[in-house]
Amino acid sequence: MEEIEFILDSTKESMEGSLTHLEKEFLNIRAGKASPAMLGGVKVDYYGSQTPISQVANINVPDARTITVTPWEKNMLHPIEKAIMIANLGFNPMNNGDNIIISVPALTEERRRDLAKQAKVEAEDAKIGVRSARKDANTDIKKLEKDGLSEDVCKGAEEEVQELTNAYIRKIDELLALKEAEIMKV
Repeated sequence: MEEIEFILDSTKESMEGSLTHLEKEFLNIRAGKASPAMLGGVKVDYYGSQTPISQVANINVPDARTITVTPWEKNMLHPIEKAIMIANLGFNPMNNGDNIIISVPALTEERRRDLAKQAKVEAEDAKIGVRSARKDANTDIKKLEKDGLSEDVCKGAEEEVQELTNAYIRKIDELLALKEAEIMKV
């Protein structure tokens, strides 16, 4: 029975990991409003090593359409500006000598649809992760059954794994619906 508990716990942990990853990915899909998370994936050449932008500058959002990046060292202005351009986020950074100002353009209908598709792809990847965890758990349960664990206990465990799977798939669908509504809201 301890083995079954262990399998269920590790399966739940794995499914939770898929959900957490999806939430992080959804933060990177912008929905029109400016957010520091939009620059989360931008890496800057900082004395020869690729460093996240948040580790070399303050990122602020003074209003819903503007992001300001204030480097801690003045000589980092141009490398940060270049990194934002290279990241291909659809932004046109402006350097005023002290900070970098990014005007976040309003999303076009076509861009909203593209972002919604991207959100669906991320959600599907999360579902694949959940189903993979289910497959691994069921494989482990079958091994225990071959090793002599009763068929009833194994059936019950498989049903619990399926219930977990259904619950996490539902959570993913709910997150996707929220993200799509956020993206499509003008």
